[in-house]
Amino acid sequence: MFEMPIPVLAAVTATFFIAGLIKGVTGMGLPTVAMGVLGSLISPGAAAALLIVPSFATNVWQLLAGPSFGRIVERLWPMMLAITVGTITGTSLLASGNTQVTTCALGAALVLYATYTLFVRQVLMPPKHEVWLSPLTGIATGLVTGGTGVFVMPAVPYLQAIGLEKDDLVQALGLSFTVSTIALAVGLILHGAFHLNSFAMSTLAIAPSLGGMWAGQVVRNRVSQPTFRRWFLVGLLLLGAEMLVKPLFH
Repeated sequence: MFEMPIPVLAAVTATFFIAGLIKGVTGMGLPTVAMGVLGSLISPGAAAALLIVPSFATNVWQLLAGPSFGRIVERLWPMMLAITVGTITGTSLLASGNTQVTTCALGAALVLYATYTLFVRQVLMPPKHEVWLSPLTGIATGLVTGGTGVFVMPAVPYLQAIGLEKDDLVQALGLSFTVSTIALAVGLILHGAFHLNSFAMSTLAIAPSLGGMWAGQVVRNRVSQPTFRRWFLVGLLLLGAEMLVKPLFH
């Protein structure tokens, strides 16, 4: 990792700053942007390893800043357990080095998430369905996380659908992302894809990520968040489409 060419190193730093900026504005998006961009520069497994520490740091902050930690954990623990199992299982794809399959899967995840968020009305799910839908969503999220390094699908639309208050939703997202990050790290370690150099480089990515989050909070106070979020999702849609079709021409 430390032998990464200077232009690639600069691109990695810029990527984490931009990803942190977007997370500062929207409350999410760091792994999505980081994996989307870095997946075209280095192997998906290496990109996922770089993501671990800055993602963990920013998500723990988001988790602990909320008001309802105990209540949310009590409600969502089946989903978190399923995320852990699914992620550790799914990391075999990232660690395998099969970049064509992984790139297509990541592109599909980005397109699905961006399209859903842009065009589908938010739905509310009756609480009686949580008992089976929560672990099912967790397994699906874990497999997507393990295979692509992206934590958002289908966890984000599910958490939006169970009727959480605004602050509780942000904290629930922080919990889901934190569990996903830890499980991804464990899966990569078990498959031999996360080493000491990976940890050191990932730690160095904390500074641009936190700097980006601070800048994002400044932007959030000056720019319409719905407008920013709309163009962000359009960008993700285009990026995902490009990653989805690119392997077909190789």
